[in-house]
Amino acid sequence: MLHVASLSTVIRLSLHVLAACVWLGGQLTMGALMPTARTLGDGAPKKLAVAFGRLSWPAFWVLIATGFWNYAAVHGEQATSAWNTVFGVKMLCVIAAGVASAVHVKAPTPRVRGLSAAVALLATLATLVLGIALAG
Repeated sequence: MLHVASLSTVIRLSLHVLAACVWLGGQLTMGALMPTARTLGDGAPKKLAVAFGRLSWPAFWVLIATGFWNYAAVHGEQATSAWNTVFGVKMLCVIAAGVASAVHVKAPTPRVRGLSAAVALLATLATLVLGIALAG
């Protein structure tokens, strides 16, 4: 029998996936565009980063909000010890991604900026994979 999700489930998951596309897809896109941006002048990478921040940080907070909503919607049905463990690791990755991204924005040197970007990207990718594992 085919199961059709409720409207609230469709809205919740659509917002979460859309925000993840912006947050993760934007990180990948910005990383790929930076070599070209550097050829456009000294201020170009910074201007692109600021513009991306205006889109990515709201997406991050939508991810947090819809993540709480997801947890409330499915936790009672999925509350095995394995599910809770994976969920806990995912939350650590979310925190790491947010902190590393904030460090990246305020990084005093190119080395710190690069390292924090790498940590943010890896933590975000791990969050994605763990989220898929939780979805079952």
